[in-house]
Amino acid sequence: MSSGRPRVALVLASSTGGVGKHVRSLAGHLVASGHRVDVHGPAATEELFAFRSAGAGFSPVEIPARPNPLKDATALATLRRRLRADRPDVVHAHGLRAGLVAAAAGRRPLVVTWHNLLMAGNPVLRGLERVVARSADVTLAASDDLIGRALRLGGRDVRPGPVAAPTLEPPVTSRDEVRAALGVEGPLVLTVGRLHPQKRLDVLVDASVRWGGATVVVAGSGPEEAALRARATAKNAPVRFLGHRTDVADLLAACDVAVVTSDWEARQLFAQEALRAGRPLVATAVGGVPGLVGDGARLVPSGNVDAVAGAVSALLADPGEASALAARGARIAAGWPDEATVAAHAAAVYAELAGADVPSQAPS
Repeated sequence: MSSGRPRVALVLASSTGGVGKHVRSLAGHLVASGHRVDVHGPAATEELFAFRSAGAGFSPVEIPARPNPLKDATALATLRRRLRADRPDVVHAHGLRAGLVAAAAGRRPLVVTWHNLLMAGNPVLRGLERVVARSADVTLAASDDLIGRALRLGGRDVRPGPVAAPTLEPPVTSRDEVRAALGVEGPLVLTVGRLHPQKRLDVLVDASVRWGGATVVVAGSGPEEAALRARATAKNAPVRFLGHRTDVADLLAACDVAVVTSDWEARQLFAQEALRAGRPLVATAVGGVPGLVGDGARLVPSGNVDAVAGAVSALLADPGEASALAARGARIAAGWPDEATVAAHAAAVYAELAGADVPSQAPS
């Protein structure tokens, strides 16, 4: 540690959204504070998140999003080789898939951030989750329920690990121009995120047919896109699918209500963006969302089309209440830790571990 700060290896699996954004933010702030940082993840994550442009090194390690014995073995061999060559002071894996490969690679100390709840009931996956919990020297968990789960599975040192949404640039296009470009004349309802079953956008599609002249705009891509498009067509739902967008700030400024319909979330990034932008939010009361937003959003049960439809309809019908809700949300958002604070928290964990006597091999 010639610079006086630990050399850090950040490890992630396939990601197109929140985890990749968090690792990119963490890498940039760590480099700015004098750490040497190397990111290890699929080549596609470098293309999407540009870790090298943040001053970090990058080595392609193809860790797939789902377990695959052959691909996992190749990723393990690659990561083990890279870690032996780089000799980082701390390895920090993000997500259970990256955590499993990093634990098997054997470089210690190991920090694992739990970003997501394992939704599937596969006993093999549950067993792998237990291995990750017990392998980490420190587990950082993005929500209270993840803290509890990691502890129940045998985590030795489990701590809160807040994840801050990257700060959006100010809008560059006016509300009227965005709406004109989208062809929207009435109310605009917005959601942003990966089109994945966990996000339950089928609920949003079904609710949208009850909002009269409102148009729902979905920004994002993912494996559910074809099914959601077909569902919207079959129901004649007023839903527009925009694909991946880089103008989320403009879309937020143009929308009347933001919506999150997920079955589970930790520190939901779009919810953070919506409240910071001062937009009224309807969100499901799942995972870490209630603790994140408090009374700054209208919370509804997950999977409940009637509740989503009613909450959004009420806000569209009452601009005064929508404005008051947005103001409460903005006040709550002002108290959240920002990206620099989150990175400083991680750096403190690294400094603590780098001076500890930790065995060099992974536990059996």
